[in-house]
Amino acid sequence: MAPLRRLCLCLLLALLPPPPAAPAPVTAPAPLRRPDWAACRVLSRELSRLLGAAREPLPVLEGLQLLEEEPQNWPPRIRCSDACDPLSLESNHTLCLQRIRQALQHYRDLLGSDIFREQPQPQLESTMEQLLRLVQDGPGRPPRHLPAPAELWQRPLQRHLALKRLRSFSALMGRVFNHGAR
Repeated sequence: MAPLRRLCLCLLLALLPPPPAAPAPVTAPAPLRRPDWAACRVLSRELSRLLGAAREPLPVLEGLQLLEEEPQNWPPRIRCSDACDPLSLESNHTLCLQRIRQALQHYRDLLGSDIFREQPQPQLESTMEQLLRLVQDGPGRPPRHLPAPAELWQRPLQRHLALKRLRSFSALMGRVFNHGAR
């Protein structure tokens, strides 16, 4: 009877579905090459200087406080989870540099869009390109993703918002590079 029981058990086991595959191990992203922190600091200071010198063509926009639109339309921002604080930068700068790279690409694309057609910012664009080359994680140039064309009447306001957000981002980015260059 025991051999018959074993045979039935083997047949039943053969009919069962195979066990689920083991989940793929979760790995952290490969660390980026260490950037030239000192060069990044110099370029981020230059970017801040250029942004400080950029003036609004319509002075009424200078003091204007606007309600922010929906969060899904916001440009990439440095968040606490991006590990851009001094302690995290010492051990792993990958997440922080990825966020900085995303934001630099976004603002570079904005500066090359129709929003800035009437007021091109070649020095800002050039400085951002140089910074982007320093923080990118491979050879070549990141592709451009131009935003949807803006109506003529929207451009001054969108330009104002883009420069305002870029100033804020530049201040945070400067702190990251200042710490990294120590």
